[in-house]
Amino acid sequence: MATLTQARAETAPPRLTPARLRPGDVVRVGGAGLRSRPLRVFLSALGIAIGIAAMVSVVGISTSSQADLDRQLAALGTNLLTVSPGQTMFGQDATLPTEAESMIDRIGPVTSTSAVGRLGDAKVYRSDLIPEVQTGGLATYAVRLDLPDTVGAQVRTGTWLNAATGRYRAVVLGSAAAERLGIGHAGPDVRILVGGEWFTVVGILDPAPLASELDSAALIGWEAADTYLGFDGYPTTVYTRSDDSQVEAVQAVLAATANPAAPNEVDVSRPSDALVAQRAAGDAFTGLLLGLGAVALLVGGVGVANTMVISVLERRAEIGLRRALGATRGQIRTQFLAESLLLSMLGGIAGVVLGVAVTVGYAFYQAWPAVVPTWVLVGGVLATLTIGGLAGVYPAIRAARLSPTEALAAP
Repeated sequence: MATLTQARAETAPPRLTPARLRPGDVVRVGGAGLRSRPLRVFLSALGIAIGIAAMVSVVGISTSSQADLDRQLAALGTNLLTVSPGQTMFGQDATLPTEAESMIDRIGPVTSTSAVGRLGDAKVYRSDLIPEVQTGGLATYAVRLDLPDTVGAQVRTGTWLNAATGRYRAVVLGSAAAERLGIGHAGPDVRILVGGEWFTVVGILDPAPLASELDSAALIGWEAADTYLGFDGYPTTVYTRSDDSQVEAVQAVLAATANPAAPNEVDVSRPSDALVAQRAAGDAFTGLLLGLGAVALLVGGVGVANTMVISVLERRAEIGLRRALGATRGQIRTQFLAESLLLSMLGGIAGVVLGVAVTVGYAFYQAWPAVVPTWVLVGGVLATLTIGGLAGVYPAIRAARLSPTEALAAP
């Protein structure tokens, strides 16, 4: 009996074990499936690429904008505080004392102080032939000579007021004011009408981010405003710089120092906070755009799933042949899952490259530093792999469930 069993074992055909697919084989098999229908693959990958490009570019542009804002704040400083009159308890406009500037300057941590006073009745015109109702929205300010150093303003053309010109009919225009008046340069031959008096334009400023009210104003010396325009001497805004570590402490005492009799009638602000608020508004807009990018990415994932399902239906004969030749259900699942992952990865890489290109191009156009966070690049690729995996699971399982006879018998 033992001899008969041994003889049968020796004559029985050897049991075949399916060949194992190495990682390189999986990639080659998956790539072969994609190469067989290039147009469909391109369109599906394009959907993924658009979603990833939208997300990368939105985050990159937002980050570049923040980097530019941080650069501006570093250059301009966040230690500028402004003091202006508020309202009385009866709702009327208050005024700052004429000595407010000198009292603020005596605060220990304060490093510099300057002031402007608005002349409400002094209208600005390019010519005396312009009707009085057409003011162009330009304001007139009496200014201290040290104003540019305190607020960080730069002269674009011409010169700033000095001890001599500050006493006579000389004016410096803000950037927006010069544009509205149609004045592109300063010089002794360029004159404008301020409060009914002719003033010579001696300088034009660049935009002043921390004192934007100066951009649309005509600026004349404090003494000239008193002599020619009847300035009352009351400052409407006092600008002050402090030690960086003492800004909050100075801000807490500014109101009481500027107007000890009525500190509740004084408004104290930090101009750099407006820039930060602007960035916060930009962040909200960025969140909206990221949501749109996520929707585009979802649509791309649906496209990948659709492509893989159709691929299973079209390739049932191939699946049946591979099963008949010994491929296991697991190997069939791996093949179609690999195709889905490769398809999504192609779209993801293309989207990352496109998103970086859009970010760099827009940052260059805006003169911003181009910044693309590493996490968004890695996250973009991981997101595509996740979408590819989810989109390929059902088609892969469906392909693996096909029996060889059913698949080969399919038309």
